Amino acid sequence: MEIFGVDIGGSGIKGAPVDLARGDLARERHKVLTPQPATPEGVAGCVAEVVRHFDWNGPVGVTFPGVVTGGITRSAANVDAGWVGTDAAVLLSARLDGMPVTVLNDADAAGVAEMTYGAGRDRGGTVVLLTLGTGIGSALFTDGHLVPNSELGHLELRGHDAETRASVKAKEDHDLSWEHWARRLSRYLAHVEMLFSPELFIIGGGVSRKAEKFLPLIEGVRAEIVPALLQNNAGIVGAAMAARPAG
Repeated sequence: MEIFGVDIGGSGIKGAPVDLARGDLARERHKVLTPQPATPEGVAGCVAEVVRHFDWNGPVGVTFPGVVTGGITRSAANVDAGWVGTDAAVLLSARLDGMPVTVLNDADAAGVAEMTYGAGRDRGGTVVLLTLGTGIGSALFTDGHLVPNSELGHLELRGHDAETRASVKAKEDHDLSWEHWARRLSRYLAHVEMLFSPELFIIGGGVSRKAEKFLPLIEGVRAEIVPALLQNNAGIVGAAMAARPAG
């Protein structure tokens, strides 16, 4: 079965049909830049552009970089504040000519995909997936069950919102070396470990393709740390999984 998945990020919006039997993209993904400001109407137009690139007609799953409950976006850390309180599922469905749309937190989507097809498959206990990019997204699992909308990127770290110190954007904005950034990431991971005692950290986002540059530099963390196997496609796959019709 193929279902369409879209991943809304702070810098780009990407999507593709997903083969749910394999847990992989059925076609090469299409990406457009996230509009600035990333207003609901502007982003909805970009989502429609990505979906129509494939002449798709059917269920669509969409991730959002913030808290999502019942299709309504409740926070907007890295997009326009106009998203707060927006019924994103209704908005996006309208822009897609009535196609059924399911909306969920972006890191939750990536986490479900990794737990089903990737680095977390068959892992019990407490697992934390972190997507490192414009911000830090998180997905928290206990014995395979998701605790939605954990948003651990907004934990306070040395008086700062953690993602302003340890995200990939922070590395780029401050021109940090891999070694310097790894020290910041180590402090953040140690803080999350102190709170939740996970057996496994899965590191996702585009930077997971360069895991060899920073994971060996992480110190002071007892839990196993591995890169996401689906890398930056995990959100698309998880979005499609969420939109799969029941039955």
